[in-house]
Amino acid sequence: MIYSRQLLIIFSMVILLTQSACNAIKPKKVSAKDFPPDPRERVKKNIEEGRGFRVFGGNKSGTTYDFASSNPLWQATLDTLDFMPLVSANYSGGIVITDWYSENNSPNESVKISVRFLSNEIRSDALDIDIFLKKCSQNLTNCSISKNNNDLAGNLNLSILKKAAKYEKEMLAKRRKENPYPMGQMKQGENRDDN
Repeated sequence: MIYSRQLLIIFSMVILLTQSACNAIKPKKVSAKDFPPDPRERVKKNIEEGRGFRVFGGNKSGTTYDFASSNPLWQATLDTLDFMPLVSANYSGGIVITDWYSENNSPNESVKISVRFLSNEIRSDALDIDIFLKKCSQNLTNCSISKNNNDLAGNLNLSILKKAAKYEKEMLAKRRKENPYPMGQMKQGENRDDN
C-alpha cells in the first residue's frame, strides 16, 4: 500500500514537472506583413513552405522514386537502342554500351554502339555517340574493328534527341495536370487555361 502511494506521488510529480516546463498553448501573433495581399503570392509562399490544402486529401500517391526513368534523355536512348542487346547501362556513370549486333543475312558484319551522356539537358552536344563496325572473314576468324562515326551517329543522335524532347513535353504536361497549384507569374487578364 505504501509502495503504491509512493509510486503515485512520484508519477504525479513527473507529470507536473513536464507540464510546467511546457509553455501554455498560446495563439501565435500574426502580422499582415507576413502574408502577401496577392493570392498568387500567398499560394507560392505556402507551396515553398510546404503548406497547402487539398479537397478530399488531394493526391495521395506518396513518394515516387523515378530515378533514371525520370530522365527523358536516358529513356529516349534506351528506347532507341531497344532492338540491340545491352552490355552495360550505367545511369550513374552516364554510359550505355550495346553488344555486337548483326542482322541474320550478314553474320560477317556487326555493329556496336556506345553512348556517353555529357549532360542531362536535351541539346545537340549532350551525347557522345561512338559506332564500331566489326568485319570478319567468311570463317569468322579474321576480324577487323573500326570506329565509324559517320552519318549514322548523327542520325542516331537526332533520333534520340527528338524522342527525349517528346518525353519531356509529355512529362511536363503530366506534372501540370497533377499539380493544381499555379506555378510562375501570370499577367493581369491572362487565363491559365490558355497555355
